[in-house]
Amino acid sequence: MLDRVETDHVEMAGRSTRPASLLEAMRDRTKALHVTAERTGLVAELLRGRGTVQAYALLLRNLLPVYEALEADLVGHQGTPVVGLIVRPELHRSAAIRADLAQLDATDLTVLPEAIAYVRAIREAGSGSGHPLLAHAYTRYLGDLSGGQIIKKILARSLGLQQQALSFYEFSAIGDIPQFKDEYRGALEQAGAAMAEHDAVVEEAATAFQLNIALSQALQQASGLGSRERE
Repeated sequence: MLDRVETDHVEMAGRSTRPASLLEAMRDRTKALHVTAERTGLVAELLRGRGTVQAYALLLRNLLPVYEALEADLVGHQGTPVVGLIVRPELHRSAAIRADLAQLDATDLTVLPEAIAYVRAIREAGSGSGHPLLAHAYTRYLGDLSGGQIIKKILARSLGLQQQALSFYEFSAIGDIPQFKDEYRGALEQAGAAMAEHDAVVEEAATAFQLNIALSQALQQASGLGSRERE
């Protein structure tokens, strides 16, 4: 999430005090973190139209190893009865990020310690059963399909970026994004019903948000936007 402005995180009227599903439990656990992610760090700068091309490129460079790790670990578990339910190659972002970095001539930027910590957490999530990967897929991909589409429009308008530099937010293999999101939520629910360790996965979702927030704040500082006067 780094670029995470996920419309999924809304309170559902009339539900019981105990979440009825994995998806609902992750929503509940990350609700406050979602608000923090929108309001702090580089994500907040981008949403306010105060980003720069350099900051966007730095964001991409630091997200690249995160997506490479997530996608490698998801594919590694694609034959399993739980994680295999959510492996969707059409969501993979690594190639798109590399294309954007090449377009921006920004392939040699620094990878921050916060991105390395994020990668380490994903690798740990992918060990063993790999079930905690559900939380990272939920956080990143549903964020990209939701708030990421808002950020794409803001970047195009505020930075004058052409489509060739915004491939990260383009899902050309997905014809109907709202329908796909519904199907992906359904796959997450099905995966949740097929496993026992809900609490660990829910906490991993909180960890994923915290890692995104930490990276976003570090990127804000590294890009020089952290010293700007707040509105």
